[in-house]
Amino acid sequence: MSVTTNLARRQPGRRLLYGSLALGAAAAVAACGSSSGSGSTSSSPSGAAATPAKSAAIVISAENVPGVGTVLVNGRGQTLYLLTSEKGGKITCTDDNGCTKLWPDTELPKGMPAATAGSGIQASMLGTVKDASGSLYVTYNKWPLYTYAGDSGPGQAHGQGIVSFGGTWYAISTTGNAVTGSQSGSSPSAATGGGGSGY
Repeated sequence: MSVTTNLARRQPGRRLLYGSLALGAAAAVAACGSSSGSGSTSSSPSGAAATPAKSAAIVISAENVPGVGTVLVNGRGQTLYLLTSEKGGKITCTDDNGCTKLWPDTELPKGMPAATAGSGIQASMLGTVKDASGSLYVTYNKWPLYTYAGDSGPGQAHGQGIVSFGGTWYAISTTGNAVTGSQSGSSPSAATGGGGSGY
């Protein structure tokens, strides 16, 4: 009889313990689910909170890219380009003329004042320029920086030498100059579609 009584007394305690553990696990899962949705929006300047913006710092560094040599790349290793018509930081490649669909700009998220200098570049040449709306864009030696939609990953420079949107696109060297003595772009006609020739 005493054994049965002891078991009866223990079971409510165990139920309470197991119930508490299950409730705690459910709360942890719910908390993880609610925070994971907001962390992925740091790439959009309008919805970026201060903490995600800091963790998603824009890093500009130098890498050796076949066909163009040692040039500027972004944090994903994509080649960065300048547009010759933008000398001195004058922005002519915009959303309005369709340019940024082919040549995505390097815009700083809201609350981030500058890009981070990675290896191989001169940090003193990194800067910013504002567009008409007040958005900040990364520059190097006063050239606004762009990637090319035709480069599917790191180590590519298919945008090199393409003429469109009022100028010529070149990879940019660590000295802040256009790399002009290299291969030409593989598909110049693709870059002039959607309004480039009329700019």
